[in-house]
This record gives sequence, C-alpha cells and structure tokens, in this order.
Amino acid sequence: MDKIEMARKLLGQLEMPEKQQSNICCLTLLAMAGLKKDTPCQNATNEWIRIHDIITFIGENYGVAYAENSRETIRKRAMHPFRTAALVEDNGKATNSPNYRYHITSELLDAVKNMGKDGENTNLRLFKERHDSLSSLYASKKKMQKMPVKINKKEFTFSPGKHNQLQKAITEEFAPRFAPNAECLYAGDTINKDMVKDIGKLSQLGFEITLHDKMPDIVLYREDKDWIYFIEAVTSVEPIDPKRILEIKAMTGGVASGKIYVTAFLDFATFKRFSGQLAWETEVWIAEAPDHMIHLNGDKFLGPRQD
Repeated sequence: MDKIEMARKLLGQLEMPEKQQSNICCLTLLAMAGLKKDTPCQNATNEWIRIHDIITFIGENYGVAYAENSRETIRKRAMHPFRTAALVEDNGKATNSPNYRYHITSELLDAVKNMGKDGENTNLRLFKERHDSLSSLYASKKKMQKMPVKINKKEFTFSPGKHNQLQKAITEEFAPRFAPNAECLYAGDTINKDMVKDIGKLSQLGFEITLHDKMPDIVLYREDKDWIYFIEAVTSVEPIDPKRILEIKAMTGGVASGKIYVTAFLDFATFKRFSGQLAWETEVWIAEAPDHMIHLNGDKFLGPRQD
C-alpha cells in the first residue's frame, strides 16, 4: 500500500467524512508528518509547518503541483476540518501572520507512526476513545440545526432553510389563527417530501393522487366547516397562480369539501415579488404579520368596517 492510500485508510478509520479523505487531504497529512514516498512511517514528525511549505513538500515529493492560490483550498478542505477533529493544532498567531503555522497533534503522530503495520493500531484506538469523530460532530450539528415542529399533536423536525422555516410558521402560527383545530393531511419537508401524508383521509375526501402529482406544501382539513386549505409556502418559486389552481383541481375533481387556496410568504418583500402572479379568488398570508390575511377577492369581503 502506498503512502497516499495509507493516509486515506487512516482518515477513514478516524471516521473523517469522504471529502476529508480526498487526495489533497491525504497529501496534506503526509506533508505535515514529513513522510516522503520512501520514508518509514515510524519516522513521522510533527514539526510546525506553513501551508506554503505543505504545497512545496507535495510538489517535490509526490509530483502534484498545487499553485500558491490553492492555499485557501487546503485551509478549508483540510486544515479547518482537521483542527475540528483534533488532528492538528495551530500556533495561535494571527491567521494573516507570516508566522502562522500548524502541526499534527502528538496523539495523531503516534497513530501515523503505526500506519501500515499489521495488527491493531493501539494509538489509533486511544485517539478515537479520547476524541469524537468529525462525522459524528457534523451529524450532531446537523441534528441541532433541525427545526422541531408539532403537527397533529406529534413531534416532527424540519430540515434547516427558509422554506421549512415558513412551513413551521404555517403550522404553528397560521393554522391556530385561520384554521383552528384543523388536521394536517399533508406536509412535505425539503428533504422528506412526504413527511406527513394521510392517504386514508385524503382518499376519503375524494383525492385522486398519482405519483406524478405535486401536492401543495401543506394541506389542512377543518372538519367543522368541511374546508380544505391548499397552502403553498413560497420563498423563491411556485405561488398559487392560475396554472397551479388548475393542477390542484385536476387531483381534487372528486372532492366536495370547500377549497381554500393560500399562498404564504415569510415577509412583505417576497410577497411584492410575486404579487403580480397570484390568482384571483385566493388568499395571502405573510408570516411577518401573522394576524392578518390579504384576500384577492374584494367582492366577497367588500363592506363597511365596524368601529
């Protein structure tokens, strides 16, 4: 096994993400350990080193030429993740200082010196016992970023992002105000498209859904009024325009319940961008002003206001 594959195997055993097992990361690790193609692993070192020195070492000993402007790439792809995973340390200087340097930790150095040997790498096992892997740290961070939301009295989590932030607002702010006691029949996360999908109830109400149908982002059913709310959460595309209404009607031809079409926006700025596309006889809800609705059907609501 050559040195690059040894380094890749070690990074894999350390449970580094695939991106941190790439050639550039393997070569960076070898350069930091001072391991040339023919240097025995037990002779590895952890001298302080600049990224410029890493680029020079790789070019001279592995024949891979990285330009000087690759420093930022090495810093982001290798150094930052390596430091998060406790593989390397910096010397605490300002990042723009010519004296700013890195070295691999003494714990990792012990594991590097045992690369390629038969049997268990005891130093690797000890390192893993003392430090969380980068993959587990990233997974934990991703889990923390998820947004908890209660739908039909059950706990779910939406993936992070503006679209799901708006969907969370619809279920927690819009529904209690304008669809009290409504049941959510459908809700799609940006990753899990059918997070909530009550096929039985939808069929009972007369829906005819095929694999090619694109459900609105959220569908609510208010039993006391026999109303169905078709809600699109719009952050960048697809408000309820005349074409969208025709698409929804095609899948709800057998639905006798009253149909309410709502386009939801996070803020007025986004609403203004799409205002010219919205279909008449529909509703608009803006999370920025959750207590109010905009009705695009003046004849139904026109009349004097009570003081």
